Amino acid sequence: QVQLVESGGGLVQAGGSLRLACVISGGIYSNYNMGWFRQAPGKDREFVARYSPSGSTDYAASVKGRFTVSGDSALSTFYLQMYNLKPEDTATYYCAVGRLLSTTARHYNYWGQGTLVTVSS
Repeated sequence: QVQLVESGGGLVQAGGSLRLACVISGGIYSNYNMGWFRQAPGKDREFVARYSPSGSTDYAASVKGRFTVSGDSALSTFYLQMYNLKPEDTATYYCAVGRLLSTTARHYNYWGQGTLVTVSS
């Protein structure tokens, strides 16, 4: 059974850093692409970053240069390191995995439960 469990969210001041982790169970880590999405209250879910087992990455323009996505196959875990956080980064962050290398949420097959990131000004 595939399961994604996120951790690492919390409250941080603007300019601070957080690292989110997503542990993938079910033995699919090496065969799926991984994505991070976020959803702020009253807004649609939006793409943040994606990571493939080969190491390729892609980022939303709003986070490029501040966020870094990476993975650890030995731990079946991928990460979202967030630097220089801004109040507009406040959202619930979701990890997801899917067969397609995509920035579109509907292309992802499995999702975590979400972890809340709050950035105070």
